[in-house]
Amino acid sequence: MAAKILIVTGDAAEALEVLYPYQRLREEGYDVHVAAPARKKLRFVIHDFEPGFDTYTEKPGYVWPADLAFAEVDPGQYAALVVPGGRAPEYLRNDPELRKILRAFFETDRPVAQICHGPLLTAAVDGLRGRRVTAYPALEPDMQAAGATFQDAETVVDGTLVSARSWPDHSRWMREFLTVLRAKAPLG
Repeated sequence: MAAKILIVTGDAAEALEVLYPYQRLREEGYDVHVAAPARKKLRFVIHDFEPGFDTYTEKPGYVWPADLAFAEVDPGQYAALVVPGGRAPEYLRNDPELRKILRAFFETDRPVAQICHGPLLTAAVDGLRGRRVTAYPALEPDMQAAGATFQDAETVVDGTLVSARSWPDHSRWMREFLTVLRAKAPLG
């Protein structure tokens, strides 16, 4: 039986930051589940960079089903966790069921991949204190307030925590995460 990977997300998640790791990890042979506040069709968004804009723009993205609700997740059944960005982390960090899931992964030192605004979730459970991370560059003060050392780099690996800035960094992010994952949760 393939090792299971959990992706935690919600409406307004960045589409590429959910679907790229979902497909890449399945391609590798892992069994990947998407969890959200409720079992429903999630509405993702697409963030893009436009000339003349001071920040990214947001457009409607894909619709994707959540396999299970946060309340249904048994964190012990999963070898690793993926935390995508977008706007979803801003409101998801207040979900008590999700906070339990996040804590379980950090307490047992299982692999966690986070990207873009995803570190807002891991910061909410004090999972970044004393760690080196990257995130969307505008989150540097948030990462420092969470006790992390922020590095504006494509990908940062700190033990079992693998972080990236945003979707343009996917290739390196998943390569590094798969290296950690294969060491901690090999297939077969």
